[in-house]
Amino acid sequence: MDAMDQSTNESLRADSKPALTHAEIRNIIIGIMLAMLLAALDQTIIATALPTIGRELGDLEHLPWVVTVYLLTSTAVTPLYGKFSDSHGRRITMLIGIVIFIIGSIACAVAPTMLILILARGLQGLGGGGLIALGQTIVADLVAPRERAKYQVYFASVFMASSLLGPVLGGFFAEHLHWSVIFWINLPLGLVALFITFHGLKKLPRFDRPHRLDLLGALLLVSATVSLLLGLSWGGLRYPWFSLPIFGLCAASLVLWGFFAMRMKLAPEPLIPPGVLHNPVVRMGVLSACFGMGTYIGLTIYLPVYFEAVRGLSASESGLALIPLMVGTVCGATLSGRTMAKVKHYKTLPVAGLLVAMVATGLLAAFAGALPLAGVEALLAVISIGLGTLLPVSTVAIQNAVALHELGTATGTANFFRSLGGAFIVAIFGAIVLGGSGMGGAASFETLAATAAQSGVDLVDIFRWVFAAAAFGFGLALVFLIAMEERPLRGGAVKAAEAAIAD
Repeated sequence: MDAMDQSTNESLRADSKPALTHAEIRNIIIGIMLAMLLAALDQTIIATALPTIGRELGDLEHLPWVVTVYLLTSTAVTPLYGKFSDSHGRRITMLIGIVIFIIGSIACAVAPTMLILILARGLQGLGGGGLIALGQTIVADLVAPRERAKYQVYFASVFMASSLLGPVLGGFFAEHLHWSVIFWINLPLGLVALFITFHGLKKLPRFDRPHRLDLLGALLLVSATVSLLLGLSWGGLRYPWFSLPIFGLCAASLVLWGFFAMRMKLAPEPLIPPGVLHNPVVRMGVLSACFGMGTYIGLTIYLPVYFEAVRGLSASESGLALIPLMVGTVCGATLSGRTMAKVKHYKTLPVAGLLVAMVATGLLAAFAGALPLAGVEALLAVISIGLGTLLPVSTVAIQNAVALHELGTATGTANFFRSLGGAFIVAIFGAIVLGGSGMGGAASFETLAATAAQSGVDLVDIFRWVFAAAAFGFGLALVFLIAMEERPLRGGAVKAAEAAIAD
């Protein structure tokens, strides 16, 4: 009964607001596009600069943490951003995220050591964690599920721009200027995004519902994840895999995950609401996106290592070589988003896409050393297009299955698991590359290659295992997508909320 009353109240509030015109919706979307560009560009621009950062700071062993700590902090706060925006509005929440992101970017740019850079990246993640999820939630506020595809071109342009410019700029800045420029560039972009967001989101409709922020749950989550990732990072490098320190870290992680599970059951409003995850569409969609996007993040981080350490490319050349992996994802997502609005069985395309991505990654694993560079590039394009078809389908299907007041929480939960999957898979790929090469404390990838050669290890064989692990990750994403229920898309946001509550 309460759910029906709540749904009625939301319906009345939604109907009491005048419908926004296409021009007004477009202006709002332009505002959030700039905020999303910050997060999207930061993900693509840093990948090709990582080898140079590790070389100049003289610390290759901890280099994966530059990515992992960002994923961890952004993962932990993403659900908090969703709930905070449900309570206090999307606009103020977006502004807070942009400000924190800018401060974190400045701290990264001036970092003198790897440790300080890692800490600064953690701060940057606290701001960036909500930007993309909030952007997706704002679109869900404005546009019904079946009509969202027509606005995909705006967001496709953001990710296309970041996919094209990010790897090239990252490699160019690192090789010809200084790696810190990849963070300084966020300052002017962030200030413009702050100004436009402040004014552009004033007409955004609001569906407020008070929430409590589960800060203890977020702390338990980060602690549990860091313990496990430290075990993956140190195992085989600092300590033997079956040593007491590694066993202790894994045991501590297991205990902390247990406390986190208890917190989910006992907290008034837990970080991840069990009710949202009990929804079968959300649960399967989240797991599919987790493994699919997590594997993609892992590839974007370690392919530059492959290009520079195995193929002998420079940082700038590595940036150019990474473009097919970046651009293909946007193309696949755009195709899938437009198709989704026109067909009944919208899972068919991403199922085929993931199957193709899995096969292409398997071919990379089998022929990593024999393929010419052009062949590798072609397979990367195929992989990214296939993976891209999953992204809009999983997001819209999840949003379509929940109530209107749960949009922020559900979207935040989906992005939460995407980032968490990325953090784990980056750590796993790091364990394969650094542990498999026998590297103890190399300061550059030249040292890494030399260390591997002295140990009788072929780096090509190590990357075969990386690509095989990626194929397995795409396979898991495919399994969970097939298991996800294919519910019809509903035409109105309020009706969608009422139907979700009734379910």
